[in-house]
Amino acid sequence: MVPDFGGYVTRYGVKCSDGRTILAHAFQPQDGHRIPLVYQHQHKEIDNVLGHLLLEHRNDGVYAKGFFNNTPKALLAKEQVQHKDLTNLSIYAHQLVQHGMNVKSGKIGEGSLVLSGANPGAYIDDVYISHGDGDDPTPSGVEVIIYTDVNIEPTIALEHSATPVTSDPPQPQAPAVDPIVEPIVEPPAPPAVPDPALVHATTPTRTTTMPPAVAPDRSIADIFNEFTDEQKTAVYAMIGSALDHSGIKEGDPVSRNVFDQTDDAPAGLTLTHADVKSIMKDGERIGSLKEAAKSYALQHNIDSVDLLFPEARLLQDQPDFQKRRTEWVNGVLNNTRKSPFTRIKTILADITVADARAKGYIKGNMKEEEFFGVTKRTTTPTTVYKKQKLDRDDVLDITDFDVITWMKGEMRIMLDEEIARAILIGDGRSISDQDKVKDPAGASDGAGIRSILNDHHMYVTQVYVNVDDANSTADEMVDGVVKGMPFYRGTGMPVFYTTLPTLTKLLLAKDTLGRRLYKDKAELAAAMMVSDIVTVEPMEELTTLIGIVVNLQDYVIGTDAGGEVNMFDNFDIDFNALKYLIETRCSGALVKFKAALVINKTTGTNTLVDPITAPTMDTSTYIVTIPTQTGVTYKNADTGATITGAQAALTAGGSLTVNAVPTSGYYFVSDNNYWVFTRRA
Repeated sequence: MVPDFGGYVTRYGVKCSDGRTILAHAFQPQDGHRIPLVYQHQHKEIDNVLGHLLLEHRNDGVYAKGFFNNTPKALLAKEQVQHKDLTNLSIYAHQLVQHGMNVKSGKIGEGSLVLSGANPGAYIDDVYISHGDGDDPTPSGVEVIIYTDVNIEPTIALEHSATPVTSDPPQPQAPAVDPIVEPIVEPPAPPAVPDPALVHATTPTRTTTMPPAVAPDRSIADIFNEFTDEQKTAVYAMIGSALDHSGIKEGDPVSRNVFDQTDDAPAGLTLTHADVKSIMKDGERIGSLKEAAKSYALQHNIDSVDLLFPEARLLQDQPDFQKRRTEWVNGVLNNTRKSPFTRIKTILADITVADARAKGYIKGNMKEEEFFGVTKRTTTPTTVYKKQKLDRDDVLDITDFDVITWMKGEMRIMLDEEIARAILIGDGRSISDQDKVKDPAGASDGAGIRSILNDHHMYVTQVYVNVDDANSTADEMVDGVVKGMPFYRGTGMPVFYTTLPTLTKLLLAKDTLGRRLYKDKAELAAAMMVSDIVTVEPMEELTTLIGIVVNLQDYVIGTDAGGEVNMFDNFDIDFNALKYLIETRCSGALVKFKAALVINKTTGTNTLVDPITAPTMDTSTYIVTIPTQTGVTYKNADTGATITGAQAALTAGGSLTVNAVPTSGYYFVSDNNYWVFTRRA
């Protein structure tokens, strides 16, 4: 029979969005198997089964050939596939065997047509499924829906002038080769409970239909009453089958967990079939099966009510981390430039001074040399590390997940976050803290990772925005960033790193008619003259910081061979401890003049001074005169002393650097307010 379409249902070796990787040959045993084909993994109606898939194992994944049946829904799906309206497949897989985040084997239970583009790339969705054959409906990480973005291809293009071409009806398949239908031997059911065999005769042997999720305002009774008669019958049959273990008949006591099929279940609780039916009815009446069980226990002097219910089970294959949001970390580390040397040296020549300008020549006059200063700085490496220890007994006792792999993942997360944080804002620890990641800040020479927040004004411009007062608006914050952009001299379009509260405030800004000023983050970024906006949670600790504007291509991380990130492990034989160390030795620094802007808040009552009057120098006398301006204090940048009026004439080869700072109650747009006056030797 010619298939109606074909395509990959999963690929090997592709890392999915949840971190899992399907290893090669994981589903090889199902080569040639036949599985049902459904739409969007829906099973509530029998006509949602559209046909079947024949699986074909290949070295790079599992390929499937699809065959539609002749039902109306199947014919509609066939036309949509041939018309390329439906172009993607996903699969339901269970019984997964994993090592860490690598899936070594599993069982494909069904294939499904899904909407194209709904899940780009490789994607795995954990599910839990209520099975009609009595399987435990507890959520389990070993049952998943796997999506890929590989398009399927129809075998025959559909001519819309005719009835869709159909394939022959699917031929019956022997149960032995059907991976989803497993023969179940049911023991005879007691007269008070419907025969499970009849249940399986009227419902699928295995179904992925599950009751609606329990909303906070919905009781168990609300959900149970929505079940069809067949579904209610299946519930009764499941409990009856559990009670019917080892030939127990109605009226016989059962000293075990009613959901536990093992012989070593704890004793001490006695239930009959009539008791179970009574508890179920009470649970339906009062809306809580648990409360009904408690009521029964009180009536019969039973202390261990928990024996009625199964053990709690882990929803995923390892514990989740309660941590700060770290999505920004990889972007910071990946966007910086990397150097194979840890000693980062930069030499900058300031050619913005007047003496560096080209000059016009008048015949007979002497040509003068240009003059400008050169600044050099060196950054040397520091070591950043994280150390952990586990008792070997604990490692052996923890069987729910691979604790060593999980712990190493945590160590790498924290190391990466610390380095990324050091690059942007420093590690936040005091200088005297022995755990501080070294930051030479504005020093010309030093060891460590230079934070952009605290770097020298030669490389970073501090910009100030008045947004603290009650009358300020988010639009004023955007204006403040834009006003600072003339001071940016970095490479290309920078990125704005800020906090989520700040981004939220900007996106919620409205005009006088109540309309949003910016419809999305991209429009806001365009208004701020940046390529993107990235939120950094640790920035929320700095109450006066709005954000940092920088292109991290201007920031260099230096690492010698052997100093890259390394993991070390050791066993302490005296204390039976497994010890682990992850560390790197690197340096980091901005290497371009005025490569970043640091956007700061200023007190709401401060007054802006703009523009600032610049000092002047008489080129005949070499006397620098300091102006008088309200809100401005002029200082000698070398000594920090306040200077006013006319200064002493510069001697040959001498220079004076003047820096303007705001007086109390005032603020400037930026700290880029310094002037260098020089007299030739």
